[in-house]
Amino acid sequence: MLSCTVRVENEIRSRLRSHFDITLPRFDLMAQLERHPEGLRMGELSRRMMVTGGNITGITDQLEREQLVVRVADQADRRAFTVKLTPAGRKAFAGMAAVHEEWVADIFRDIPATDKARMIELLDAMKRQLNDTKE
Repeated sequence: MLSCTVRVENEIRSRLRSHFDITLPRFDLMAQLERHPEGLRMGELSRRMMVTGGNITGITDQLEREQLVVRVADQADRRAFTVKLTPAGRKAFAGMAAVHEEWVADIFRDIPATDKARMIELLDAMKRQLNDTKE
């Protein structure tokens, strides 16, 4: 399972770099923010992406310099920041996401639909099992 994940990630990583000059972690952070238009706290981004807060800060700094994200002081806790996509960030991500979706479909195109459905079922079951044992 890990070798398949690594191969797919490496292919996507390579395509993102060559087509959009963006790294996979930067794309992933933007994807998280796209799902949450109200923005996410830095700590929540770290948890969702399973990387350190320092990594999130570095990625956010880069995207902020490019005016794709903005940090907003959190009203409930002035020590914390919420990160949001800018309008330019939303537009850039929408274009990348559409192409990314085509790439993923292309990578898995030769796997029959029934096998893909079964694979998703099995992975969902494994995820539930792992989440249940965590509690």
